[in-house]
Amino acid sequence: MDPLVIESCHSTWVIDLEHSRYQRVLKGSAIGDRPAATSWKPCFGVEIDPNSESFVVLLNPEGTRLLRSWRHVDHCAQCGGEATSELTADELRAVAIR
Repeated sequence: MDPLVIESCHSTWVIDLEHSRYQRVLKGSAIGDRPAATSWKPCFGVEIDPNSESFVVLLNPEGTRLLRSWRHVDHCAQCGGEATSELTADELRAVAIR
């Protein structure tokens, strides 16, 4: 199963449901020649709101701890900006820790 990739205003979220983990690749930040990323952290699912651009990453099995964010789109209501460039598959592979 391929990871789910969601673009938010400041990050590319890589959600690996098969291994119950996620990481964020920070846009506009780099360590050496590759984008900066958080370490993999546990997650127990993702919920995407079909009526808005919001999504929630569940941080515990009960769903009582969560992170909420919004997908970045053209004319973004969250940041007021235009869509930023997405990371290429090669850039995502460079930061993904297997």
